[in-house]
Amino acid sequence: MARLIVKSPYIKCGAGQSAGGYLKYIATRERVEIIPDDRPPTRKQEQLIAKLVEDFPDAKELMEYEDYLSHPTKATASALITLTLESNWDRLSSMDGYAKYIALRPRAERLGEHGLFGDNDAVDLAAVADELDHYTGNVWTHIISLHREDAERLGYNHAEAWRTLLRTHRNDIAAAMKIPPEDFRWYAAFHDEGNHPHVHMMAWSVKPNQAYLSKDGIRQIKSTLTNQIFRQELLHVYEQKSKSRDELVAEARKAMLELAKAMREMTCIHPEAEQMIWKLSRQLGQVGGRKTYGYLPKLMKKLVDEIVDQMARLPTVDACYQTWWELQCQVEDYYSEGKKRLRPPLSQQKEFRQIKNAVIHEAEHIRVNKISFEDADMQDDGEQISTYDMSYECQELQSIANDVDLTLEERDEAADQLEQLAEDGDAYAQYIIGTAYRDGGLLIPNTAKAQKLLERAAEQDLDVAQYALGKLYLSDDADVRDPAKGIYWLKRSADNGNDYAAYRLGKEYLSGKNTIKDAETAVSYLRQAADNGHAYAQYLLGKLRLMGVGIPKDMDAAYEWFAAARDNNGHAYAEFFMERMERGEQEPPSVLLASTRLLYHMGNIFRDNAPAPAANGVQIDRKRLAQLRQKRVALGHKPDDHELEQQQGFSMKFH
Repeated sequence: MARLIVKSPYIKCGAGQSAGGYLKYIATRERVEIIPDDRPPTRKQEQLIAKLVEDFPDAKELMEYEDYLSHPTKATASALITLTLESNWDRLSSMDGYAKYIALRPRAERLGEHGLFGDNDAVDLAAVADELDHYTGNVWTHIISLHREDAERLGYNHAEAWRTLLRTHRNDIAAAMKIPPEDFRWYAAFHDEGNHPHVHMMAWSVKPNQAYLSKDGIRQIKSTLTNQIFRQELLHVYEQKSKSRDELVAEARKAMLELAKAMREMTCIHPEAEQMIWKLSRQLGQVGGRKTYGYLPKLMKKLVDEIVDQMARLPTVDACYQTWWELQCQVEDYYSEGKKRLRPPLSQQKEFRQIKNAVIHEAEHIRVNKISFEDADMQDDGEQISTYDMSYECQELQSIANDVDLTLEERDEAADQLEQLAEDGDAYAQYIIGTAYRDGGLLIPNTAKAQKLLERAAEQDLDVAQYALGKLYLSDDADVRDPAKGIYWLKRSADNGNDYAAYRLGKEYLSGKNTIKDAETAVSYLRQAADNGHAYAQYLLGKLRLMGVGIPKDMDAAYEWFAAARDNNGHAYAEFFMERMERGEQEPPSVLLASTRLLYHMGNIFRDNAPAPAANGVQIDRKRLAQLRQKRVALGHKPDDHELEQQQGFSMKFH
């Protein structure tokens, strides 16, 4: 693998120690002839290497050390010994054994007077050495090394290339060392040696004690030089890696969305988590102000973390989190050297902090005994129009207007004729055109026209129009919202036998969002819908019987209503409660449902954190996406349901 090695030890000058000797050494050191020697290393070499590794553990980071381990020969041993000694020059003079080796090390014929270069072409070796002999600050001795094959391929096998590189980036190196460019001094020499040609660079500030080089600074120097040396190859590599990454992301996204969907659709029995959420709900009553994770006491935060990690043990959650984690690791490995990463607990993964507030949200619902409805998947057939009393002409025109296989002109013509029928007083035509103006599609959305047409149809006692009009008045559309009128028209629709209107009224009187809470009235409307086979009303009556809300608590009656809902349409939550009751569990319904609801919210959060698909190679982060959504809304567009869910932090469909 192509890579650059940068080592940055330093010499602490003053108190009898100087860097002048090291400067002369790197400037006049001979160019070692590259002579392959595949004979095993000598015993003395092995002993010296063992001592070097013990005294200087960072020698293991050198490419020469890797070469020696993979192919131990006299040549690789010599290269390792040389560079390790040069990397630790400041410590050698006081350490027995090393000074003798340096003094007696075999040398080849020198080429020229010296090989030193810096900002200027002509370097006065004696003058620079004298300067360093009197310098009292730290002098860094960077060693920058390449594999032989990389140096040959990329043209960094001679001093001129390195001189150009270091001159180009001298200010970048100075910045990494916290030295102003005008105070930065540096000199370097190229050593074309062994399998790893390298440069020795000495760098310091004219102002002693000004420079400072951290690990981040070393990484910065390495990154700058690497990008320059490998720039052409990196462009190609990144292009290929980006393509592979996009493919990986697409597969991971598909898997995550499938798992998230499974979470949102399944019921969950997790007694440990349920009991912990119940405990949290009781503790929340002692907390004033905002009930969010950041404002909770330390011990309550710990309990929230424990609940999250309990939920993370569920196989589906664990699989989803693992899919996400593996993707993050693989994507990072595409652009950096791979390293082992330990997956943190879900509670400590900052990307999923929303889960913690979802836990608190559910616990607070339990504390205040808030009723939930579990009807996100309910198919609303309350606007299902009966054609029994509809005129033949109206039926035909509706069929044409809705036929997507016809031309737009034909469909528009049918819509125009329906509008004429509506003007003439046809209640069904008024309803059809009114909902078309409400929903858009064939007609441009127009809330005012929708309201007017639905009112005319509702006043003619058309129950579906009354139901649609009631929902319109209860919507969040500021132009038409009127809760009192919404409740009125829902009552008119329920009185005309619309079971969905009766069910909606039951929910409204239970929640108190748009009218005064009245459990008894809620039960009467729910009973109306339930007696006519409305499965969700049957399920809700079962919960109210189980809780004793609006009607006396009655376990047997609750079980019967749950059974009716299950037998009616296979209501999953009704069956869930039946199973819990059969096991004799007595906890409140909100507690029994806590883990299921939390699993639903987690499914939404995982879905929203699934990797975004690449669009023509351009990726937009979530913050930017949120800005674009806000801009759309400011321009008059309505956010869709999914956007609302994201803004709320979790789905509001799970009421």
